[in-house]
Amino acid sequence: MNTLLVLLGPTGVGKTEWSLLIAEALGCPILSADSRQIYGGMTIGTAAPSEEQLRRVPHYFAGTLSPEDYYSASEYERDALFLLRELYEQYPVVVMTGGSMMYIDAVCKGIDDIPTIDGTLRRELQELYRKEGLDPIRQQLKILDPVFYNEVDLKNPKRVIHALEICLMAGKPYSSLRTHPKKERPFRIVKVGFTRAREELYDRINRRVDQMIGEGLIEEARGFYPRRHLNSLNTVGYKELFDYFDGRCTLEAAIEKIKQHTRNYARKQLTWFKKDKGTVWINLSDENADVMKRVLALSGERSF
Repeated sequence: MNTLLVLLGPTGVGKTEWSLLIAEALGCPILSADSRQIYGGMTIGTAAPSEEQLRRVPHYFAGTLSPEDYYSASEYERDALFLLRELYEQYPVVVMTGGSMMYIDAVCKGIDDIPTIDGTLRRELQELYRKEGLDPIRQQLKILDPVFYNEVDLKNPKRVIHALEICLMAGKPYSSLRTHPKKERPFRIVKVGFTRAREELYDRINRRVDQMIGEGLIEEARGFYPRRHLNSLNTVGYKELFDYFDGRCTLEAAIEKIKQHTRNYARKQLTWFKKDKGTVWINLSDENADVMKRVLALSGERSF
């Protein structure tokens, strides 16, 4: 049976380089499971694979969409499964790597059958949000889906708006569609999680943010400023700099917020990923981890 080798973990842990080394050893391509690296042009802010890294190993779902494009976890599930059918004709093992929890779950477990959102509806709700804020959208959601209204983070525009979109498109509460069925896949799934000692991980995150600033993140974000309302740009690294451009904070404060919010996201990722008891965890802070040998053995490849 073919194998999907999923390399996951928090942002900044070192997934990119290890996925390259492992994919090179296996002679296979990489499927990116990152809901922001899929958008082109957001190279620095999403720590997307560099041109040199893309030459080392073929990547899929990296820089393939415009920031204006709507793309969901259910669409990623559909597209990734279709692609895997083709790749397995040539490769017995394929690597998937990233930190987007919903993308990984969509491929490994399946996702609820959520309707595709009509572009006109999405624009109307975004316009309502821009003009009147989140409150009228919250109130509609409370009427149409009181169950999800009481569960969702009501301060999170992305989640509130998306829930209302689904209610309006499906003609039924979003909560009634969230059945979480686990779907069987025609391939073996092996999950390897990378982690590090907390202080080391946080230091790597802080240094990576400084590196991004040095590489031109401010200029990259400024180029996206006219499109800051897009969902794809509601992303750590950009939204803090947009606040700086708007005069809401200093540049130093914005950079510190990027570091803090990235560390918070790393904690959230670890909490989510560690719910899956089938994941094999490797601590990259351990000098004796023997990462390559362990991962290749798990994938079914004993040597390289």
